Amino acid sequence: MKFFTDHFAHPWLLLLLLILPFLAWLKGKGRRQPAFLYSSVQLVKGIIGITRSSAGSILLKLRWLALAFFIIAMAQPRSILGQTKINASGVDIVVALDMSGSMAAEDDGFELNGQPASRFAIAKDVLKKFINKRPSDRLGLVIFATHAFVVVPPTLDHDFLTANLERLDINMEGFDDHATAIGSALSTSLNRLRDLQSKSKIVILMTDGENNSGKVPPLTAAEAARALGVKVYTIGVGTRGEARIYQTDAWGQRHAYKIPVDVDEDTLSKIANMTGAKYYRADTSDTLKKIYADIDRLEKTEQEVKKFTQFNELFPWAILPGLFLLLLEVILNHTIWRRLP
Repeated sequence: MKFFTDHFAHPWLLLLLLILPFLAWLKGKGRRQPAFLYSSVQLVKGIIGITRSSAGSILLKLRWLALAFFIIAMAQPRSILGQTKINASGVDIVVALDMSGSMAAEDDGFELNGQPASRFAIAKDVLKKFINKRPSDRLGLVIFATHAFVVVPPTLDHDFLTANLERLDINMEGFDDHATAIGSALSTSLNRLRDLQSKSKIVILMTDGENNSGKVPPLTAAEAARALGVKVYTIGVGTRGEARIYQTDAWGQRHAYKIPVDVDEDTLSKIANMTGAKYYRADTSDTLKKIYADIDRLEKTEQEVKKFTQFNELFPWAILPGLFLLLLEVILNHTIWRRLP
């Protein structure tokens, strides 16, 4: 039966082909009486040269053959062009990434390829590696500062996600980076997860500040996350005390100055605890990598394999012969093999 299920979308319709001979037999049994009746054609055969015509039988066979082709077309014959297997873990993750101005700070211990780098550059690099380690998860990205925005909703298209992550920059034109709306970031992330059917829903919220913008208090958003069954892993980024930040003057010269580090660890810890997750403090690039590795280890589920098959539909090759035979039967029936009523 595998051949039929691979080559016909509705193989059960082919059973109708077995009924056609029986229907043809019934059709023959119920033939109409002729318009002119003779006691015997043998009486006039020698005078008018009457011979028995097979036209009616041929026309009937054409019609039944056309019907057979139509039944095959309805069974939807097709060939397999290719198959794609996708492993879906059932874990949906949204990363809420802080893009406030302070994320441009360069802390001691934050290095990328052996060179000092900003918190944001390190966060992007570690996040890209995390994405590569989770090929079977739907991953989404939310950015926030004064306001929160959805960059990419949860998706299995990780190339698209990575491309959009690459284009993000602290100094993007039109992006207000002068405040930090943690509550808004969390509620925006929850909105992208609440309607999804998942085994596990997770938000990774990464910030280097404290909530000072937005209309949603962080703990109120955490209550909503708990009600929705969403775990919120929180990460406080940056060294304690002060951090360096650079500005470029009108002559292209970079100048460093110190800014205080004001991570609201108490609120971030409460958010994580309320949702059954963990709070982490990332004060070096290596620590941040270990944090993502720990989250990767904690949030593992069995993978489900989804198979997508691409077909080449062949039913036109059955419909066209059927239409041709039906048209031929109609033409012959109304021209050279026309019958008396």
